[in-house]
Amino acid sequence: MTIADYEGVIELMTQTPGISLRDADSRASTERYLLRNPSLSFVAEHGNAIVGCVMSGHDGRRGYLQHLIVLPTYRDRGVGSELAEQCLAALEGLGILKTHIDVFKTNLQAQRFWERKQWKLRTDIHRYSFVRSGSDNA
Repeated sequence: MTIADYEGVIELMTQTPGISLRDADSRASTERYLLRNPSLSFVAEHGNAIVGCVMSGHDGRRGYLQHLIVLPTYRDRGVGSELAEQCLAALEGLGILKTHIDVFKTNLQAQRFWERKQWKLRTDIHRYSFVRSGSDNA
């Protein structure tokens, strides 16, 4: 994934039920993320259309996946699995062996996907967030 894919990724996000666009999904924020985490985010294309995407990065110790999205008509074809595997392989190449993903509690389909992939639901921690800008949509 490069910043040239931005419009296609945003289009994918708006076409996919259950996806929430935030201020952090702006072009500038996405470009900053991609520059900070080169060669760790991927798109799946069919023809000229982006039908899947995933962004990943790391903090030097742990990897983080964000926005694994596949258009509903392209699901159950291995697209999401391949996108996730590309991220995990790229992170492993950097020595990052443990990766996390946040999933909305209301997104049951995504929860089932990750559970089928042998990802473990963490029940021992709580995630807290703080937004300095004051915007609830950051």
